[in-house]
Amino acid sequence: MNSGSDRTLVEALRRGDEAAFRGIVSTCQESFLRIARAWVKDRSSAEEVVQRTWLVAIESLDDFEGRSSLRTWLYSILINVARAQGRTDRKMIPLSSLAAAEAGEAVPSVDPDRFLPDDHRWAGHWAVAPLPFPSPETALERSELRSFLEQAIGALPPIQQQILVLCDVEGLTGEEACNILGVSGTHQRVLLHRARAKLRELLEHRFATKGGK
Repeated sequence: MNSGSDRTLVEALRRGDEAAFRGIVSTCQESFLRIARAWVKDRSSAEEVVQRTWLVAIESLDDFEGRSSLRTWLYSILINVARAQGRTDRKMIPLSSLAAAEAGEAVPSVDPDRFLPDDHRWAGHWAVAPLPFPSPETALERSELRSFLEQAIGALPPIQQQILVLCDVEGLTGEEACNILGVSGTHQRVLLHRARAKLRELLEHRFATKGGK
């Protein structure tokens, strides 16, 4: 969404344009559910979070000033609603603290043995470059891979999961993800790298055990 289309859409929503509302719900619903699932225990709870998000957004339209994109504003509402819901399931700590804890993990993102040693001419480079993943050829293979990726993403720590979904699935910029989650640019970059590295490791293992099929 650009600033011009944002203004047009917000004006339509403020007028109560049902077609405009159905359109934005259709566009955002599944991505909202994916993000909500990082904070609540099941799909039913995630659906409640998303429903509440739409209600809060519609009720708060007059407060939208356009200082951020409409998409960023909606995601911010979603995160706040999801975390409020999550407090009923478990003790929650500030997003900034979660980000700092995940970024400060001592475990390296990638096994150091996969890189050339310090005394090598090309120290720090891949010892053996990662192989490209084969593309799924059938609808069944695509469905299986999609299901695997959804489960793998769902198993990531909360902030890594959120950043990966926002940046790599939904296509938001790093700056937008920082604004939505309230984390620093440094933490965003570190956590996105770690999330990607974990997914690559899981995919490598999956294709190795399946014989690359």
